[in-house]
Amino acid sequence: MTTTLDRYFKISQRGSSVGQEVRGGVVTFLTMAYIIVLNPIILSGVADADGKFLGGGTEPGSGFATIAACTALVAGVLTILMGVVANFPIALATGLGLNAFVAFSVATQMTWADAMGLVVLEGIVILVLVLTGFRKAVFDAVPGQLKTAIAVGIGLFLTLIGLIDAGFVRATGNAAPPIGMGIGGELSGWPVLVFCFGLLLMISLHTRRVPGAILIGIVVTTIVAIIVQAITDTPASGGDPTSKGWNLNVPAWPDKIVETPDLSLLGDFNLLGSFDRVGVVAAVLLVFT
Repeated sequence: MTTTLDRYFKISQRGSSVGQEVRGGVVTFLTMAYIIVLNPIILSGVADADGKFLGGGTEPGSGFATIAACTALVAGVLTILMGVVANFPIALATGLGLNAFVAFSVATQMTWADAMGLVVLEGIVILVLVLTGFRKAVFDAVPGQLKTAIAVGIGLFLTLIGLIDAGFVRATGNAAPPIGMGIGGELSGWPVLVFCFGLLLMISLHTRRVPGAILIGIVVTTIVAIIVQAITDTPASGGDPTSKGWNLNVPAWPDKIVETPDLSLLGDFNLLGSFDRVGVVAAVLLVFT
C-alpha cells in the first residue's frame, strides 16, 4: 500500500516520505481550519437587500452552522481532487477577501441567492481563463517582486488575524492608530498567555528541527488552553476590545465527535437575478476577481 502511494504521488521522487506527507497534511489542516469558523462569521452576519441572512434566517448568525458545514465540505472535496487528480500536495479552501466583498458590497444590494449566483459565474469565467491559458499568461506577466510582495502581504494579513484572535493585538477604537498591542499597551489575560506559550513552543521546536514541530505546538497549546479554561473559567470576549476573554471561541473538549452536517445551502443560488438588480456590481465582481 505504501509503495503504491509512493509511486502514484511521486513522494520519494519529490524528496519526501509518507510519514512526512501525513504530518504535513495534518499541520495544513489545523492551520487552515480557521476558515471553517471565520467564513461563517463573515457571511452569516450580513443581511441582503430583502433583510434576510444567508440560509434564509432573520437573525444574524442564524446560518452559521450551515455555512461552516458547506465550507468544510467544499474545502475537503477540492483538496482531495487537487491531490488525486492534479497530483499536487496543495490544500484548497475558501479565501479571505472575496467573501468579505460579497458579504458587505454585493449581498447588501441583492438577495443572497443572486450573490451566490455571481460567485458561480465568476468561477466559470476563471475556469475558462485557466483552460485557455489566459490566466497563466497574465500571471507570468506579473513581475516576480510583485508576486513575492503579494505572498508576504497575505502572510502578514493572516498573522494579524491570529494576533487579534489571540488578544495580542486589539482595536483601539481610534483613527490613529487603529490597532495596538494588548489593552492600552498592556498584555494581560489567560488567552494572551496561552498564545505566547504556544508561539514560543513552536519556535523552540522548529529551531531544534523537531519533526512535526508546528503540529506538536498546535496540539500541546490546544490541550493547555482547554486545561486553563477548565481551571479559570475565562469567558468569551463578546467582541469587547477591553475584555481579557477568548476572542474566537472558548476552548473546551468537544461534546460530539461525529454529527450530521447541514448542507442545505448547496445549490442555493440564482444565476441571472443579480444582473436585474445591479449590473455594475455584477460586472465588477466578474471582471476583477
